[in-house]
Amino acid sequence: MNTDSTSVPAPSGRGPTAHPARPGALGALGPVTVTATGQPPLGFVSLAPRRDATDRLALPNRRRTAAPLRRALPLLASDAAAALLCTLALGPEQRHPVLIAQLIVCVVVLNAYAGLYRPSGPWTALDELPALAARILVAWCAAAALFAALVPGHALGLGALLAGSGTQLLAACCCRAAVHGHRRRTARSRLSSALIVGTGPAGRRLAALFAHHPEYGLRPVGIVAPVRDEGPPPGAYDDTDTEADPLTPALPVLTTIEEIHRAVIQNGVQQAVFATGPTGTAGTDADRAPLVALFHEYGCATWFVGGGAGRGPMAQHVWGFTCRRVDAPTARRGTRVKRLLDIAVAGPVLVAISPVLLACALAVRFLDGPGVLFRQERVGQHGRPFTLLKFRTLRPADDHESATRWSVANDRRMSPVGHILRRTSMDELPQIWNVLRGDMSLVGPRPERPFFVANFSKTHPGYAARHRMPVGITGLAQVNGLRGDTSIEDRSRFDNHYIDHWSLWQDVCIIIRTALSLVRPAGS
Repeated sequence: MNTDSTSVPAPSGRGPTAHPARPGALGALGPVTVTATGQPPLGFVSLAPRRDATDRLALPNRRRTAAPLRRALPLLASDAAAALLCTLALGPEQRHPVLIAQLIVCVVVLNAYAGLYRPSGPWTALDELPALAARILVAWCAAAALFAALVPGHALGLGALLAGSGTQLLAACCCRAAVHGHRRRTARSRLSSALIVGTGPAGRRLAALFAHHPEYGLRPVGIVAPVRDEGPPPGAYDDTDTEADPLTPALPVLTTIEEIHRAVIQNGVQQAVFATGPTGTAGTDADRAPLVALFHEYGCATWFVGGGAGRGPMAQHVWGFTCRRVDAPTARRGTRVKRLLDIAVAGPVLVAISPVLLACALAVRFLDGPGVLFRQERVGQHGRPFTLLKFRTLRPADDHESATRWSVANDRRMSPVGHILRRTSMDELPQIWNVLRGDMSLVGPRPERPFFVANFSKTHPGYAARHRMPVGITGLAQVNGLRGDTSIEDRSRFDNHYIDHWSLWQDVCIIIRTALSLVRPAGS
C-alpha cells in the first residue's frame, strides 16, 4: 500500500523518470519540464492548483451548471399548451379531463426521453418535426386506448384521432418556433462568456468563429492552451497566426488553474468549449475528463466542437463542426453504496485498531521525537487537493524534499521504528481517518503529490483519467504487486481498468486481498 514518498528518479519507466515532453498529453495542456528548482513551470494546466506563500488560491465550492430544467420549462409549457389546444378539434363529449391529462403526460414523457428538452444549438421547428410527429401520434394512440378503457362509450374514432394529433402537431411546432426564435434573438443580444480550450491555431480559429457568428451566443474571453518556450508569457495576448483574419480577437492565454479561476470569476464564464480533433485538444474523452470536471466544478457548461463524425442531429453543429454537450457528471452508479461501505468498514476498524494506533504513536514519539503524524498534500478526485495523514517514518530535510522526492524506502536516516512501520504498512493506518472524512475511499487509485501528478499526467497516457473516482488506501494495482518503486504506466492501466469495471463486490474482494497481503508484508 505504500506508494508514497519522498530517492532519486528510478530508471526504466518507474517513478518520476524524466521523459521527453509530449504536447497535448493527458490531463494537462502543454509540455511539462522541470526547472532547476525542481518545480514545473507555468506553461501547463495541472490537475491541482499550485500553492505558494504569496498566492493561495483554492478551488471554489462546487456550483451547479446552468439549470437545464429552467431552460426546458418554455418547451414543456409549449407542449402542454399544444395538448390543450388540440382538444378543440374534438367533439364536446370527447373533451374529457382524463384524455387531456393522458395526452400531456404521454407527450412530455416521450419528448423528454428523446432529449427534446436538452440544451442544444440553434434549433428550428423543422428540425424537430419528425420526432414530434412520431411521438404525438404514439401518445394519441396510447391515450385513446386508455381513455376507451377508463371511460366506456367515449371512444375516439379514427377521424378524431387524426384531427387531434394533427392539430397538436401544428400547435406544438408553432409554439416551439416562437421559443427557439426568442432564444436566438436573446443569444445575439446577451452573449455568454466562454473559454476556448485548444492548442495552437485550432483554438484561435474557434474563437474567431464565435466572434464572427453571434447567433451561437458565445463571447470568447480566453484560450486555455500551453505556452511555447518562444511564445508570450502566461496571461499575455496571443497575436500569432491572426494576420490572415484581422477580426480574430486577441485573447489572453490561460496556462494555470489560478488563471482559469480568475477568468471564470472576473468574466462570469458560463461555457467551456473544447477544440477537439487532430489539431485541437488531444486525447480521448477519458483523457480530457479532469479538465472537464474542473469546469463543471466552476458551474460551466462544457461542449466538444470538432473531432470527426457527430452522433447528434444535423442541426447540432457549430458552423459545420460537429458539436456535442458534455453533461455535468452525475453521481456514478453505486457511489453512495461505495461511500456507505467505506463508513461501515472504516468506522469499526478505526475503533478496533485504536490500541495499535496508540502503540505506533507512542513508539514514534519516544524513539523518533515529536511530530507523530506526517501531513502531505495529495491530489484527490477531480484534481481536488487534500491533506493525507501518515505516521512519520522519516523527517524530510525540507518541504521541497517532501514534495518532490519519490521514495525513501532505503534512506539511511530512517529509524528502526520507521522501517518496521513501512514494512508492515502500519504507517498508512491514519488514512482510515481520511476515509471517514470523505477525502478518500477504502479502495481506489492511490493518491499522489501535485508535483508528480503534473509530470505523470504528461508522460504516461491515461494517468490523469485515474482521478475520475475517489482515491483509495488500496486498489487493484496494489493487490497485484504494483507498490513502491514500480511502473507508473502499469499502475495507471490497472487503475483505469478498475474504474471502468467497478462493482461493489470487486471493492470487497480488493479489501479482502489487501488484508491477506498484510500477513506477508512487503512494504516499500
